[in-house]
This record gives sequence, structure tokens and C-alpha cells, in this order.
Amino acid sequence: MPDYKKIREMISHRVTFEYETGAKLTGYLASCAPAQGPVQFAILSKAQLLDSANNVLAKYDELPFVPNNLLGFKITEGPL
Repeated sequence: MPDYKKIREMISHRVTFEYETGAKLTGYLASCAPAQGPVQFAILSKAQLLDSANNVLAKYDELPFVPNNLLGFKITEGPL
């Protein structure tokens, strides 16, 4: 398991998070939560989402995200 506490050391730096599909999330790490211990939540400023060919798919002034490994996903409610 990665040491998520090290993410906090990157605050104010431009960072890139790479995913197994080749997609990337890049931007300036603005903040992390909680204040101590492993990072469970972070905010990127000037964020960009890139596909595996480095094409920009979306840009955000500020983007909250979870910088941890995804364990799974499921439906928690039916369609609207």
C-alpha cells in the first residue's frame, strides 16, 4: 500500500496522479485532509484531466478528489 502521508509533502507543487488506464490528473496540490495521518482527500487547483494519449479532457479551477486506490464500486440506488 502506498504511503499516502507523503502526498502532504507535495502541497503547493504541480503534481500528476497516473491511473492504470493511462489517464492522468494533474494540477497544483492545494490542500489535503485530514490534517494528520494518511491523506484521504485532496484538492487540486488548475487541474486537468488527461486521457492515455495526453489529450486534455477537462479543466477545472479547483477539483476535489480522493488520491487513494479504488477498491471497488457498486450501485447504491436505482435509476432516477
